[in-house]
Amino acid sequence: MVDQAKDTVGIARLHPISRRHLEALSGDLGIMQHAIGTRPDPAHGYCVDDVARALEVDLLHARVLGWPSVADSARRNLRFLEEAFDESTGRFRNFRTVTGEWVAGKQSDDSQGRAMLAIGETIGGAPDDELRDDATRLWDRALPAIGRLTALRAQASVVLGCEAILRVGPNEPARTWLAKFARSIDRRLRGNASSDWFWPEDELTYENALIPRCLIVAGRRLGSADLVGTGVQVVDWLLSVQTSAGGHLSPIGNGWWRRGGVRSRFDQQPIEATALLLAAEAALEATGESRFGASMELAYAWFLGRNDLGRSVANPARGAAFDGLTPSGLNLNQGAESTLMWLIAAEHIRAHRETAAATAKAAETAAQATAPATTASTTVGPGSRDGAAAGAARDHRPAAIHLAAAAS
Repeated sequence: MVDQAKDTVGIARLHPISRRHLEALSGDLGIMQHAIGTRPDPAHGYCVDDVARALEVDLLHARVLGWPSVADSARRNLRFLEEAFDESTGRFRNFRTVTGEWVAGKQSDDSQGRAMLAIGETIGGAPDDELRDDATRLWDRALPAIGRLTALRAQASVVLGCEAILRVGPNEPARTWLAKFARSIDRRLRGNASSDWFWPEDELTYENALIPRCLIVAGRRLGSADLVGTGVQVVDWLLSVQTSAGGHLSPIGNGWWRRGGVRSRFDQQPIEATALLLAAEAALEATGESRFGASMELAYAWFLGRNDLGRSVANPARGAAFDGLTPSGLNLNQGAESTLMWLIAAEHIRAHRETAAATAKAAETAAQATAPATTASTTVGPGSRDGAAAGAARDHRPAAIHLAAAAS
């Protein structure tokens, strides 16, 4: 099942959006967590994590399909998050049965963070005033309890949700929590990292690249070259330890990798590829270095057969993804998390390629416009602008870090 669909320059093919599997997995309340093959498994019901991600996918698909195509799904997903919120604790309940009852138990930090990220993205990007207003009210109700979050990935998700809100205007609480969590993560990283282990924990586990992604976007928002630089370094390290000798992505398996130990090779899961793609995207936007665009493509190609087993993890025609690569082949179940990771990866690559094509077209137009004024005898020397650029290329100096203009 190797994907042979490559375009003329060798990058993995971009496919039209398909929501077939997304719709197949969705019940009256939201998207079900698990599947047996392609069929949803109602025994495990729903969870906040996946419904939050489905809301993010709705927002991404609206850019291509138009809001009317996803509006009902987005409203259903936000309604699930509203119903998940427990006023007595200020936190989101996580698991829900197929008949709608909430499962008792401690709410995970990660589910809180993922909910806040999706709500922030809705406030920052939904083209629906009523939905944005509902999301804003839910954000305000949930915000007081986020100070109790201690898990790094949950804090990183909140940072990204805050950044989404700040893109549309000043918001002092969002800016405060973005700065607080990003700097806390940065301190933990600096206190634990070494020359051969550039990481804030003693184990690489899941959705690892979420952490440097949050440092980069927070650094740009705060005008902190240090935060951006640290995040970029972590992305580089994660790429270096997860790129095979053959040049394809080989994510950490779900047996994890303990510091000083042997890294797990399997099972490889889609969440790792997508997290790395999104972190590389943040690094590209911060530095302008094209190698991070290539890293995005590396992660995307993992889904389409450029991986350790040469098997396509995604089923683009159905809009689905298998639950991972095992030592013996594909995990043939196509659950919510894996499918949503494929759909998110595909839309970010679509946007990346559109931006790259527009940039190349603009550069070509500008070159044509200035061509008559260019002389053939231009000198490139140490004191000229072109000479300085050539020298920087020879010295392999990194591109400048681009700090986003702060919204507040």
